[in-house]
Amino acid sequence: MPTWLYSIRDIDPSKTVKCAKREIRISPKDAREVCNTIKGMKIEDAKKLLEDVIVMKKTIPIKHYKGCVPHKQQDAKFYAGRYPIKATDEILKLLIELEANAEHKGLDIEKLIIIHAASHRGRKIKKYTPRAFGRGSPYFDTLTHVELACHESK
Repeated sequence: MPTWLYSIRDIDPSKTVKCAKREIRISPKDAREVCNTIKGMKIEDAKKLLEDVIVMKKTIPIKHYKGCVPHKQQDAKFYAGRYPIKATDEILKLLIELEANAEHKGLDIEKLIIIHAASHRGRKIKKYTPRAFGRGSPYFDTLTHVELACHESK
C-alpha cells in the first residue's frame, strides 16, 4: 500500500486542519478548476458556492482548460464557465469532512480560510468498450486525488 503525503508543508498544526480524498472517480480537469475557485474562501462561502453549482445557479470559472467552452449568463468576470456537478459534489463532501476535523480539533469554524486546495491525477484504470465483430477497444479512466487545508485567521 502506498503512503500518501500532503503537498502542503511547513504549516502550524495547532491552527491548521487538513483532509484529503484519494482516487476519486472525477475529472482531474474539473477538480482543478473547482479547487482554484474555492481557494482563499471561507468554509461557509465555499459550501454555499458549491451547493449553488450543484443546483446550477452559479458557474465555476474555467480558466485553464477553456477551449470550446461556452459562456454562461453570469460570466461577467471570466471567459467561460461550466457546472461540474460530479466534481463539485465530491469536493463538497470533502469540505464537510474538513469542517468536522476542525470542530474535533477545537478550531473556530467561522474563522477558517481555505489556504490549500489542490487536485492531482491518480492512477489510470484500463477499461474496454465493445466494438463490432467481437472486438473491444481499450480506454482509460483517470482517478483524482484532492487535498484541502484550512487555517484559522485572527
